[in-house]
Amino acid sequence: MIFEYMTIAELAGELGTRIRDLRVRHRFNQEELAAHAGLGVRAVRDLERGKGSTVESLLKVLKALDSLEGLNYLAPKPSVDPMALLKQRAPLVRVRKTRKQKGEL
Repeated sequence: MIFEYMTIAELAGELGTRIRDLRVRHRFNQEELAAHAGLGVRAVRDLERGKGSTVESLLKVLKALDSLEGLNYLAPKPSVDPMALLKQRAPLVRVRKTRKQKGEL
């Protein structure tokens, strides 16, 4: 599925469909999921329809469905950019001459 070409409403609907599929897979009805997530039934229903929901509701439902690992794909932690490392200058280090020992020329 190519998400880049979908509208926000289509994306919200797709997310709702996936959440409904997770709920069914866990054998919850909407009322049970709402109680387990600490939400109202209407919040779960709206989330599944892709209609006005909050991030907090989404997270509560994902937690109730043991599906928080999906957040790693949704918002991965930034990794080190190798090109940025190459562009960084190395810190300047003072070069010191070695001292001659007594008796050396």
